[in-house]
Amino acid sequence: MSKIGIVTFPGTLDDRDAARAVRIAGAEPVELWHKDSDVKGVDAVVLPGGFSYGDYLRCGAISAQSPVMGAVIEGAKKGLPVLGICNGFQILCESHLLPGALIRNHHQKFICRDQALEVVRTETAWTGAFEKGQRIVIPLKNGEGNFQATPEQLERIEGEGQVVFRYLDFDPNGSMNQIAGLCNEAGNVVGLMPHPEHAVEDVFGPESGSGTDGLGLFKSVLESLLG
Repeated sequence: MSKIGIVTFPGTLDDRDAARAVRIAGAEPVELWHKDSDVKGVDAVVLPGGFSYGDYLRCGAISAQSPVMGAVIEGAKKGLPVLGICNGFQILCESHLLPGALIRNHHQKFICRDQALEVVRTETAWTGAFEKGQRIVIPLKNGEGNFQATPEQLERIEGEGQVVFRYLDFDPNGSMNQIAGLCNEAGNVVGLMPHPEHAVEDVFGPESGSGTDGLGLFKSVLESLLG
């Protein structure tokens, strides 16, 4: 059985949800602590949502310097699949595993809603189970989900096909080009603002969509690990 590490930082609050999603997908979740110096031989890593270190300095900035992230960065460069959700996406950007930055929502308010997304790229470790152009609905909850990049970064992101998800119907936080999720050039590292771990069970998923649209990310990584 594949093992997927779930990192807990001080202030993380969606680690248990991520672990449940991993179990439902058919893998074994492994607890990783922010002070760990290695990732315990796991096959993939999830950086969950929350408010790591109270979002002090910048969201994800302190977590990016934690011991476990040294091991995550080293693994990611060697092909380890890594998924960053919400605060985890912010940490990936602060760690320079993904380009750009997440700043305060343009309307200066926290948002919590079911959000429609377009699956833009399926050639990643975390999206192979989807179809290109597929519409999915998963929960979104953030105050700093506004993706921004320099013109040069944005041109490269679009040119290299690094956009994985876009917001549909409307842009909830002011993100450039309605970008909701990105991958690195190799496709093994993916970050997104919405929360797929909250859409893995019919009873508890969004009322619109299938209710389990988020499960595809966790199923995808297991398929990619099998080759």
